[in-house]
Parts: sequence; C-alpha cells; structure tokens
Amino acid sequence: MSDSESKVLPRERLISIVEGLRRSGRTIGVTNGTFDLIHPGHVKYLEDAKRYCDVLVVSVNTDSSVRRYKGEGRPIVSQDDRATVVAGLASVDYVTFHDEERMEATLRALAPDYYIKGGDYSRDGLTSADLVAEWSGKVVLGPLVPRQSTTGLIERIVDRNPPPIELPLKSGFSAGHRAVILDRDGVINEDVEYLHEPEKFRLLPHVPEGLKRLQELGYRLVIATGQTGIALGYYMKEDFFRVNREMLRALSEQDITVSKIYFCPHGIADGCECRKPQPGMIKQSAADLNLDLSECWVVGDKETDIEAGRRAGCRTILIRAAIMPAQSPTTNAHYVAANLLEAARLVEGAPPVIA
Repeated sequence: MSDSESKVLPRERLISIVEGLRRSGRTIGVTNGTFDLIHPGHVKYLEDAKRYCDVLVVSVNTDSSVRRYKGEGRPIVSQDDRATVVAGLASVDYVTFHDEERMEATLRALAPDYYIKGGDYSRDGLTSADLVAEWSGKVVLGPLVPRQSTTGLIERIVDRNPPPIELPLKSGFSAGHRAVILDRDGVINEDVEYLHEPEKFRLLPHVPEGLKRLQELGYRLVIATGQTGIALGYYMKEDFFRVNREMLRALSEQDITVSKIYFCPHGIADGCECRKPQPGMIKQSAADLNLDLSECWVVGDKETDIEAGRRAGCRTILIRAAIMPAQSPTTNAHYVAANLLEAARLVEGAPPVIA
C-alpha cells in the first residue's frame, strides 16, 4: 500500500485516530469537497487550510453524492482515485468520504477544532456553523482562491475541437422533415449584450403568436445560437443553460415546444464549423431530426444567420427590427419581417416583404 493510500480511511476507523491525536494536544481541522480533476486552486486551498490546524482531514464526496448535485456526467474521476490524489498532497493528513448533502454526520463523528471552507462561502450561509459551535469548534473561511474550476477545465478540454453542441429536449411532434431554425437573442428575446442572467430575459413582442403559428403549420422549432461570451469568459455554459430554462418556461406557458437547442461556445479564432456563418449547427439539426433542409427556414437578426441558412440550403428570413442603424439596409435574406408573427405569415404564404 502506498503512503497516499494509507491516509485514506473510512470515517468509522478515523474516529479513534482523531481522538488519540486530540488527547496528545493536536488541533484537528476538517474540510470537504469533490476534488474532481485536481487543479492549482485545490492545492492552494488545502495548503491554506492546513495553516489553521496540526492535522487536516479532507472528506471527499462519494460518486453518488456528486451525481446528485452535478448530474450524471460527473464525477470524471472515481471517488477512490480522487481520494488517492488528495491524500498525495503534503498538506493533507487523512482522507475520508461523505455521502450526505450536509457534513453533519462527519462533523459530529470527528468534532474538529476547525471546520474550514473556501473564501467564496459566507459565514451566514454555512448551515454547519451552529453545529460546530456545540463542541466549541470554530468555522474558518480561508482566503478566496482566484477563480478556477473543474467545470472550466472540462470545458477547455472539450472545446479544443468539439462538434456542434446540442441540448436535446422533448418534442410534441412526431418525426418530421420540416423545421424553422431560429437564432435566440434578438429574434426570440431582447438582445441584451452577453445575456447570462435569467432575470434579464424578455420575450420580444409577437414571439408567442409567431411560434404557435409555426407549430400549427407543422414545423418543428429549433434554436441555433452563437454564444461568444462563453469563449471570452464573460459567463459559463451553466449561465447559458439557466437563461434557456427561463426561455423554455416562458414558452411552455404558451404551449410552445422547442425540439432542440444548439449553441456554439467558440470564438472567431477557434475555427470551428458551428460558428455562424458556418452552417454546422443547421446541418447537425438536419442529421438529428431527419430534416429536409430545402423545406426548412432559418430566421435570424444578423447577416451571419442568413449566410449560415443559405449555405445550408434553407430559405431565410431576417428580422428587420433588429438591424442596427450603422448596418447596411441591404440583406441576402430571401425575406424580411418585423417580428416572428410576420415571419410566420411569410412561411405560411402571405405576401412577402422582399429584401
């Protein structure tokens, strides 16, 4: 057994060891976390934690507890391997596991002198503070480590050259061959710069009426949106998902169903096939949903949306209201419309407004 593996113990066995250390006058500190894909932020945090105590015990989330709050795709590394890596750090004396959402069982079992958490927590937000006080223990908030995350690390790995990303959703339609593929910001909702806060999401006028009419005409609704703010670091994919949830909530109240959402999280230097005007997201939707692109429409508020639609062989509609004054009034779109309701009428066959 390696030195690091010998430091990994079940909680029940660790209790007697901690009691002996405490009787010898050693101070005990406990901290906890997932520690999935160890990065420098983890190392710095545990080094800082060790400064508060003689013996540092790290409780690692079990695989099942990680899945409960991070989803089925996590953890990347198994609990035994995560514990072995943590135990290999010089600042860590012992490692154990916890499966509960709160740390109550572990804290009661070990009764540490210090319960140490990262500086991104607030003392008022720690539900275990009153518990630790029962045996005169103290809650310590370590210094805030510059923002680093396992999620961000995973995203950088995936984003090297990934395929277009999709968010599958349940559809109210049977498999069909026609869809209207819509940009999101400036077409469905107000175009807030680098939108990532759900409370700022606002549907544009006539969006529910337009989308409902398209559904009635037998078109599936697909969203294909560029999210350069992710590549620039202005917000995370999780923020994008939160805005989408708010959008889907608002649309579901109107009995509107979105079949799939595709997004490009890349910057211009990444050279991906999903960043508009490249048609990668549109072509991926065709493969996923068995679409005949010659029977599909692309609706956007920018010329890059229109160009992507044309490259994919779709008919295109530009939302005129979103054109900025500095932009040229000319467009390569097949049609233009003031809003999605007018766009739906164009699709239906009403007299078009030719660009």
